[in-house]
Amino acid sequence: MQRAFAELDVLPRTRLLARSHLYMSRPLGPQDQPDYLNAVAMLSTELTPLELLQALRGLEEDHGRRRNQESRWGARSLDLDILIYGDMRLVTSELTLPHPQMHVRSFVLYPLAELAPNLMIPGHGRVLDLRDRCHTPVIEPYEDAANE
Repeated sequence: MQRAFAELDVLPRTRLLARSHLYMSRPLGPQDQPDYLNAVAMLSTELTPLELLQALRGLEEDHGRRRNQESRWGARSLDLDILIYGDMRLVTSELTLPHPQMHVRSFVLYPLAELAPNLMIPGHGRVLDLRDRCHTPVIEPYEDAANE
């Protein structure tokens, strides 16, 4: 994960502004896979949302992810999503903004609340309030000395 954060900071016309701590959660879908490590990064970018998505997919591939060879809810080496892009709303075959499930996923809301507790998720409310009402599986902080 540390390498992925560093790589976000060197994407073209993009800067890593902040990142959350790491959190561990049970996987969505099949439970016969390792727990997931989750985090949120805040970026400043001049890339369009679709350009950013392509850059993120390139990083996933660099980390060994092969989207065409994995099951939808299976284990993956790295999964980078765009959660929100300013106040933009977008629906394409490749990307929906804001992320359509971010407001109900504790593994998104806990790390996001570290960085932007008062962020309003359009149509759903403030991140901190959503986190406090979240009913998805509990997540735990991941103890990692290299994360500090």
